Amino acid sequence: MPNVIAINAAAKKHIAAAREISDEMLLQAIAKGDRHAMHVLYSRHNVRVYRFVLRIVRDTSVAEDLVSQVFLDVWRTARQFQGRSQVSTWLLSIARFKALTSLRQRRHEDIEQEDVLEIADDSDTPEASLDRASTSAILRACVAKLSPAHREIINLVYYHEKSVEEAGEIIGIPQSTVKTRMFYARKQLADLLKGAGVDSLAA
Repeated sequence: MPNVIAINAAAKKHIAAAREISDEMLLQAIAKGDRHAMHVLYSRHNVRVYRFVLRIVRDTSVAEDLVSQVFLDVWRTARQFQGRSQVSTWLLSIARFKALTSLRQRRHEDIEQEDVLEIADDSDTPEASLDRASTSAILRACVAKLSPAHREIINLVYYHEKSVEEAGEIIGIPQSTVKTRMFYARKQLADLLKGAGVDSLAA
């Protein structure tokens, strides 16, 4: 029994030590081939990267595959990270590029806003209507009806809590364009929410 307690204590100490290491320090270690550092970085960010990619590709198996590719790229290119942005911003930039490349390969990249609205409306079965009973389900459905550019901004700023500057870095557009897209995305989202009978979130 004392051995088990000692092992648990050592494990807790190891976990606490891993939490104290910054993402930047982990990347420096990864650049030198440190597999443990890679494991820690993956554990910290894989869920966030997966959710981000899934909102773009809308296919769980494709998203899982792309997450693997993102972290494989991190392993190979960690030394190229220059520290001009947060590591999480860098990861989402890689993820975005891979997700859009995947969409191009599937020839779905050029979906127009009307097509997105039709896709969303086609899935409006009675089961889907019941599913949208909660406010969060209605919000997700309304976000899905936004244009790809507006949906991406909402995704980054609200779901991933990225600043205007970071969102611009990830997408590769000026901050002024991010602000403009945010303005129109929020306006369109407010209209969609109002149409769905959710006035309180439209503010």
